[in-house]
Amino acid sequence: MLNFNGSVITESELEITSKNRAYNYGDAIFETIKVLAGKVVFVEDHYFRLMASMRMLRMEIPMAFTLEFFEEEILKVIPNKEENFRIRFTVSRKDGGLYTPTSREIDYLVTSAVLGETRKEKYTVDLFKDYYVYSGLLSTVKTTNKILNVVASIFAEENELDNCILLNEKKHIAEAINGNIFVVKGEEIYTPALTEGCVKGVVRKKLLEIIAKNLNMKLIEKSISPFDLLKADEVFITNAIVGIQSVTNYRKKVYETEVADGLREQLERIMKL
Repeated sequence: MLNFNGSVITESELEITSKNRAYNYGDAIFETIKVLAGKVVFVEDHYFRLMASMRMLRMEIPMAFTLEFFEEEILKVIPNKEENFRIRFTVSRKDGGLYTPTSREIDYLVTSAVLGETRKEKYTVDLFKDYYVYSGLLSTVKTTNKILNVVASIFAEENELDNCILLNEKKHIAEAINGNIFVVKGEEIYTPALTEGCVKGVVRKKLLEIIAKNLNMKLIEKSISPFDLLKADEVFITNAIVGIQSVTNYRKKVYETEVADGLREQLERIMKL
């Protein structure tokens, strides 16, 4: 079941032309959203991030594109409110043009998939060093231009890894293939600053708020070196679908999961509110 510009259609009814800008130029952005038993999780955060991304990319935002409209369009592709779903809400500029678009108006496509188990007990990562994330603000936007993530995912599969850590051109840690990364050392938690090129994650934002209220932990946004991974007590990855995924193994390093487990409990309580 798909929602294309407000019309619920089947996969076979979706028509993509040769002038599609998402296909030709990656001229599109997307939100990956979790729906728990009919509730759109962190819907306001996803909506405002999408609006900010559209403005940043100079897309024309329709007047009707309100928060309520956004949520309603998501729920159109939820056939069963007793199940959990993974939603992808993609916004692209309308067909036409070369690099310069014919129009700045938008199309949107909403798809859903039933959500199964998302978290793993053992989780192994390594660095991906073939190509780098650019440490500019454009990298904080979730565009459909994800060829670096695709190649890194293939590298992970070839090397029997669960994920890879992406570096920026300064050889600092930027993020994981599919989420933001946090490093725990003692009573301090580090995460790459947005200026390092990481995606401006919704769950990242929520964790910053949770940790800020925790008197026992201190969060620092900073540049993180790959060497910091070897000195860390814990490493975990966050995204909108999994929430918090603890990393258990990096090369010969084995991590604890205590801090991540505690933060996960707090995050899941917020999700249910």
